[in-house]
Amino acid sequence: MNDAQHSGPKDFDARHEERLPASISIYLVSLEKSRASERTSAENVSYHGALVISKWSWQSGEESIITPLTGEPPIVGTVIYCLPREGDCFSVGMEFPDRTVKWAT
Repeated sequence: MNDAQHSGPKDFDARHEERLPASISIYLVSLEKSRASERTSAENVSYHGALVISKWSWQSGEESIITPLTGEPPIVGTVIYCLPREGDCFSVGMEFPDRTVKWAT
């Protein structure tokens, strides 16, 4: 992905942008619920979102802080969806509405 590929109109739909099929280690913390934070991974990442694996069920609209363990600054993410996954965990679709993210892979 390059910068030209993610620039576009304000009605840009991040669900249709190019994704990196990388798994990136992250630290995930809820901003709304007092539950334990977790070290986990983000998959299928893009400039505006990621699929996060979590041991917790999340609600649409819930906010979190995602800190990539590769050195990038923390990101505020908003949950778009949460679906059960094998192994007693969940696939959580996160959107980053406040900024674009350049993932180090």
